[in-house]
Amino acid sequence: MSVHPPANFTARSTARDVIEGIDLTGRRALVTGGASGIGLVTARTLAQAGAEVTLAVRNPQSARPVAAEIEAATGRPVHLAHLDLTDLAGIDAFTAAWEGPLHILVNNAGVMALPDLVRTEQGWESQFATNHLGHAALTLGLHEALKAATDARVVQVSSSAHLLAGVDFEDIHFTRRPYDPWIAYGQSKTAIILFTQELAERWKEDGITLNSLHPGGIMTNLQRHLNDAQLAFVGAKDTDGTTLEVPPGWKTPQQGAATSVLLAASPLFAHVSGRYFEDLALAPVQHEPAPGKSGVAPYATDPHLAQRLYTETLGMLRQR
Repeated sequence: MSVHPPANFTARSTARDVIEGIDLTGRRALVTGGASGIGLVTARTLAQAGAEVTLAVRNPQSARPVAAEIEAATGRPVHLAHLDLTDLAGIDAFTAAWEGPLHILVNNAGVMALPDLVRTEQGWESQFATNHLGHAALTLGLHEALKAATDARVVQVSSSAHLLAGVDFEDIHFTRRPYDPWIAYGQSKTAIILFTQELAERWKEDGITLNSLHPGGIMTNLQRHLNDAQLAFVGAKDTDGTTLEVPPGWKTPQQGAATSVLLAASPLFAHVSGRYFEDLALAPVQHEPAPGKSGVAPYATDPHLAQRLYTETLGMLRQR
């Protein structure tokens, strides 16, 4: 099975381009963080193709206009569900209440570069807890629903920021080392890739594929915690206190959602699992990982590290 997109797709292709000709009628999709940014575009695009979409968000009330807009634009019902990725009891309640098969799970929500160290009630560093552990608990809790679909797909939104840091298994939650917003963010995104790889191997007999991706640089609410220095780090700048100047080469939300939609819906990727993608194609291994580069770091695809991360993740989730 090829892991390359059709020749007419490029890094600038949009979610609309990717979904053209695909019918998702009868398929149910769940998108975390589906009320804004690329999550919103992903959810709307899947609904346009006929999927029954649920938006899992922290504030369903504020997301109601978004759901109504998608329903009006697509003619498809859109459901809203409360989901706080740092509230593990809430995640348990959510997965226990889910009924019927789930065909598409897009783990899209996240936080980036929190300027100060924030801990959850378990003492976990909040970027690792939100970006990785919360989604891990959600995915594991929905295993039976995904298995019942017989051909389910899990799409995990990671980032090229994983090139900043591997997982420090000796001090994941910054109890000894100084907190660094970008190292913490990069570590959480590496964890997503490793966990995806290991689950893909463990669930390969269940008819479930799992892939991770870098969506590209997109200016969304993800940048809301960045100060001027951090904006400069990612190549953006605040021009007047309210408007961000987007760096050359960054993507629109439509372009940023394209790889998520491709992995969630395209028949070309129905049997591809455990891989990391960028610009609608399999990412090459980057042997000299560094900020601003493309590709996937060797430490993010190491099967031994993937197994260790899986074990550590389950241990943390059980200890809560």
